[in-house]
Amino acid sequence: MRLLQLLLVLTLCFSCKVEQKETKEEVKQTKEIITNIVKDVSLANGTLERVENFPTQFIEPRHVDVWLPEGYSKDKKYSVLYMHDGQMLFDEATTWNKQEWKVDEVASQLIKDDKTKDFIVVAIHNISEIRWQDYFPAKTWNFISKENQDILLKEGNKKRGDTLFNSDNYLKFITKEVKPYIDNNYAVLTDRANTFVAGSSMGGLISMYAMFEYPEVFGGAACISTHWPGASPRENNPMTKAFFDYMRSKPPYPEHQKFYFDYGTETLDQYYPQYADEVDVIFEEKGFDETNYKNLKFEGAAHDEISWAKRLDIPLTFLLGK
Repeated sequence: MRLLQLLLVLTLCFSCKVEQKETKEEVKQTKEIITNIVKDVSLANGTLERVENFPTQFIEPRHVDVWLPEGYSKDKKYSVLYMHDGQMLFDEATTWNKQEWKVDEVASQLIKDDKTKDFIVVAIHNISEIRWQDYFPAKTWNFISKENQDILLKEGNKKRGDTLFNSDNYLKFITKEVKPYIDNNYAVLTDRANTFVAGSSMGGLISMYAMFEYPEVFGGAACISTHWPGASPRENNPMTKAFFDYMRSKPPYPEHQKFYFDYGTETLDQYYPQYADEVDVIFEEKGFDETNYKNLKFEGAAHDEISWAKRLDIPLTFLLGK
């Protein structure tokens, strides 16, 4: 993701506490949701629809795009892939760094070649100023000692209670507001076996978190260039240890879920290979094997959309393959 944005976000990253705002679990969408065809995004294949500022009780509203493959028909049923950083997925002409994931190209080719199930993509936009707060796995903070919490807060020039982690509410937004809308308005399969989540960097962390927090909802996750440091890379990182301790604490569902992780070796990704072995051990201990778990290294790959686009077919085939 944008390195300048990352550096700016890191100065804010310790403004946190785990206590979430109280929000109603039962959600009723009283505001009319209007979907329009997106005309200012150039696609190689398919159609892009958008709900502008999707109404929500949980988080700051943001756009939600829905990519439909060529030939989409209400007479068929499609799997659903929920992706973070939605504005970066389809058209380099509209992104801040003039790069894109090429999701429409890759997905269309996989479907055409009959390598995957038919699927649609729900692309949830980020809000750059609060992206870190939305994506940092909130409950992992509880696995950091109070002493280390205080050190991290001091380094960030923050006090306890300054700012909320918001990832729990972000996941409520997806599972309790966006998913019901998608299920009711598109020709999709709604069960866990056909519901997937994917993202990169901090988006990889929130995808991992979604799988453990909502194992009844998500059947697979693609956690690409997962940002295991959590914030600024550092030795003996208490955030990284907290992520691993959190994962170890959660019950495994290898018979129902697939986890895909990967990492490169250049730019920000250079800090990730050191964590690969421990991630492997955690999932081996949970009973995962090569049929439902991957953690792949891509030598020379950087931390950017160009690199992610080059290998996107691999996680999509692993998760959605026939």
